[in-house]
Amino acid sequence: MWHDVKALNATASGLYAAVALACAASGVWWVSQRPMFDLRTIRIETADQAELRHVNHLTLRNGTQGRIQGNFFTANLDTVRQAFESVPWVRRASVRREWPDQLIVALEEHEAMGTWGEDGRLLSVKGDVFTANLAEAEEDLDEMPAFSGPEGSEREVLERFAELKKWFAPAKLVPEGLDLSGRYAWTVKLDNGVSVELGREQSKTMLKERVDRLVRIWPQLEARVPNIETIDMRYQNGLALSAQGLKIPPEGKAKR
Repeated sequence: MWHDVKALNATASGLYAAVALACAASGVWWVSQRPMFDLRTIRIETADQAELRHVNHLTLRNGTQGRIQGNFFTANLDTVRQAFESVPWVRRASVRREWPDQLIVALEEHEAMGTWGEDGRLLSVKGDVFTANLAEAEEDLDEMPAFSGPEGSEREVLERFAELKKWFAPAKLVPEGLDLSGRYAWTVKLDNGVSVELGREQSKTMLKERVDRLVRIWPQLEARVPNIETIDMRYQNGLALSAQGLKIPPEGKAKR
C-alpha cells in the first residue's frame, strides 16, 4: 500500500476531508453557542386568532418554568410543545423558531361544553375530557350540562346530546344532562328537573321512538301530573313515572 501512490493520495484526501468536516462542525457548534442565539422571547399566538379566555401569561409561565432548555438551535421543539400542552385549558400547541432568538407558540384553548363525571373534570366541545381549575369556569358552570359515561364514550355522548336537544324541542323541553351507564343505558336530565330513562339502544331508531312517544303525551302528563321527578320510557307501549306527592287512588275508586 505504501508504494501505491494513488492509494496514499486517496487516504490523504480522506483524512483532509474528515479534518475539514470536524473543523466545520466545531465551528458551527461554536457559533451556535454564542449568546446572540440565547432564547430571549417566546411569543404566544392563538391558532384560530380567537382571544384566550382561560389561559394567560402567568399560568403559561408557571406551567412551563424550568421545562424549556437550550437556545435557538438546540431547544427541542417537541419538548417545548409538550410543556405548553400540559398547562390547564391548553388543548394543542405548535412551536416554530424565528430568527435569531425567538420561539413562536400557537395555542388552541379548550372550550368547555360541560362537566364530565363526578371528579371535577370538564368536557370540551370537541369531546376531549380535561382537568382544569373549575373556578376559572365558575361563571359558566351554572349553565353547563352535566355528562358522564364509560371511558372512551365522550364523543358518542356529545353526539347523542345534540340529537336529544332536537328530539325534545317540539315539547319545549331542553336536555341539561346526559348519562351513559356502564351497561350503555341512556338517562337524560331535562331543564324542568325531570329525569328520563331511555334505556339501551337496541336499534338505530329505538331512542328516537321513545323520545317521540314522550313528546306526544307530554302536554297531557304535564297537565295531569304535577311535580314529575322521573319517567321510565323503557316499556314498549307505555311508561312509568314518579312524582312528588303523587297518590294512587284506591282500587274501588279507580274503577268508578
